[in-house]
Amino acid sequence: MFAARATGLVKLVGLCLMAGVLVAAVLFPVVGGLGLASNRAADTVDQTSGELTKAELPLVTTVLDMHGQPIAYLYDQYRVPVPSEGIADTMKAAIIAIEDKRFFEHKGVDWQGIARAAAKAGVDGETTQGASTLTQQYVKNYLAFVVGKGSEEAYEKATEVTLGRKISEARIATQLEQKMSKDEILTAYLNVVPFGNGAFGVGAAARTYFDTTPDKLTVPQAAMLAGLVNEPSRLNPGSDVDAAIKRRNTVIDRMRDNGAFGPDAKVAEEKAAEYKAADIGVVPDLKLLPNGCVGAGDGPVYGFFCRYLIDYLEKAGLPTEELLRGGYTITTTMDPVATRAAKDAAMAQVPKTQPGIANAMAVVEPGADKHRVRALAANRDFGNNADAGQSAYSIPAEVTKFGAGSIYKVFTAASALERGVTGIDKQIEVPKTYTSKVYKNGSKPYTVKNAGDYPEKMTLTQALAQSPNTAFIILEEKAGLNNVVDMAYRLGLRESMQGVDWRGDPLKADGSNGPSQGDVYKRDNSGSFTLGAGPTSVLELSNVAATIVSGGKWCPPTPVEKVVDRNGRPVQLKEAPCDQAVAPEVANALAAGMSADTKSGGTAAGAASGWNRPMIGKTGTTENHWSVAFIGATPQFAGAVMTFTDGVAPQVICNGTPPRLCGTNDAGGVYGGQVAAPTWFNAMRVIHEGKPPADLPPVDPRYR
Repeated sequence: MFAARATGLVKLVGLCLMAGVLVAAVLFPVVGGLGLASNRAADTVDQTSGELTKAELPLVTTVLDMHGQPIAYLYDQYRVPVPSEGIADTMKAAIIAIEDKRFFEHKGVDWQGIARAAAKAGVDGETTQGASTLTQQYVKNYLAFVVGKGSEEAYEKATEVTLGRKISEARIATQLEQKMSKDEILTAYLNVVPFGNGAFGVGAAARTYFDTTPDKLTVPQAAMLAGLVNEPSRLNPGSDVDAAIKRRNTVIDRMRDNGAFGPDAKVAEEKAAEYKAADIGVVPDLKLLPNGCVGAGDGPVYGFFCRYLIDYLEKAGLPTEELLRGGYTITTTMDPVATRAAKDAAMAQVPKTQPGIANAMAVVEPGADKHRVRALAANRDFGNNADAGQSAYSIPAEVTKFGAGSIYKVFTAASALERGVTGIDKQIEVPKTYTSKVYKNGSKPYTVKNAGDYPEKMTLTQALAQSPNTAFIILEEKAGLNNVVDMAYRLGLRESMQGVDWRGDPLKADGSNGPSQGDVYKRDNSGSFTLGAGPTSVLELSNVAATIVSGGKWCPPTPVEKVVDRNGRPVQLKEAPCDQAVAPEVANALAAGMSADTKSGGTAAGAASGWNRPMIGKTGTTENHWSVAFIGATPQFAGAVMTFTDGVAPQVICNGTPPRLCGTNDAGGVYGGQVAAPTWFNAMRVIHEGKPPADLPPVDPRYR
């Protein structure tokens, strides 16, 4: 007992000394003898108190689909700020009773409370009462969770037990009391403080624990929330109901003692007993707001689009860190019907758990002023569990490690048309084998064979539909390789050509892994470019098709319709402007030249059975059958599909139901018309439903 009292006396002396120092520091913030350092400290106090009065808190960013329905939430702190009138009096009474019963009497620092704590310390050695007002707690929580962004280091700094911190906190609290009303301080406090389970502020807490709004909180609910502020982890009603109820009942008793239940002691006691007898009332499944692309909306389906959106906004001047705190509302271009159709079509061809095979689709809406991304989907679900067929990479948007095969012949055809080498109805040579006079295979001649039997000559339109290799090597020679590579970039393979190296890895800022894929093809004079073996983005392929049916107008494939900040003000993004990639006459001729692939004799004819809309199309198969692809478009929608090996060791994809990996023997290797094209048509039938067929534009006779 003597030792305890001795310890208490030491604490009493310490608290009295602290009180004296605090009084001096608060009442005399700038003393001549302290010099410049004290003036700077005062400036810091002024600045901090000014920020606290405005208090732009971290908020949740909401991502909407094209119809305005939420598909994702992005945040560091789940917070729903509410004005004073949106908070029930029960909540205000509860927090005051348990945290600062003299809140309406002091001026930011409770000197009586400090004295009371000192007296209690002198009796029993405890120092738990009266040491910090709600105003001071607001300062502490603001510095920890707003300025410090909730980091462990920031929290430790904001709560460290030092005289310097207490002086600073007290001075800021005193200034706040001069700038803000009591109700404003109380409201600000209730909007910033954490309540556990990821809920910051009473708005999020009311939703999380009781699925209600803070203006409807009952006494037992308000008391439980007020009790959580003390130790949200230990008092978590989701893990320790008894501790939460015990603390809640303590708050109810304090409310009674503080007059919250009226002046009549008997009536107040009866009400307190009634409230304490109430069930905890927490919803069985806490209403935790999904965070990020994995758990949002239909996350397994929408997650690929969400991931692309975040990456796109980062490049457009809205960093991820800002998204997680800024409280933006982002209306995207995502069409949920198109996305679901693409997802279902991709899985119908390749089940999501099929080992080592990804099937990805992108859909873009053509236009002269904007190319809106309507769908990004894959047979894989978006997520972190690979065993369940999930992937956290943006499979449809990122540059894959694999090629699109003969789709690259489109770039050769476009360059040949632009340079007057041929027209879509003119005959071109189709030898069975061809040894190039321009390109080499190392030190040896570069010889190409056709995969099938073709007539010795055919029109460019027929060649695009049936895809003989030799014809396009000859056209590539005549058009010029550099021009063909540049055409791929111009029509839409911008990241694929200039943003990655020849392996498909993103170029580093220091250039250490360059040059770009496109520059490597030019440097090495690689005639194989037209056969499409290099890394390719599914989304960019889709945008190539969109450029062609948009009269040659390239626009960035954007996932964004509009962005507004927390105050409803539009946010301008740094998006690349549209440009005329090729003359409209060239684009229209190319579209007509690509219109026969889905007809009899074309490589996609089988997949297009029953399709009756005018369209462009082109299949692609890489030589080793590690990947296949299809691009196609109507004037209303453009899309691309790639099927490729996504395991650690690429293998041949063999045809079957479903397709499977089959080692290195390509005898049964799959073709673009067998998996990729059926995926495209099955999705696009749904996406075009209810839309009348639209004709492709007429062709200028010069390009016939």
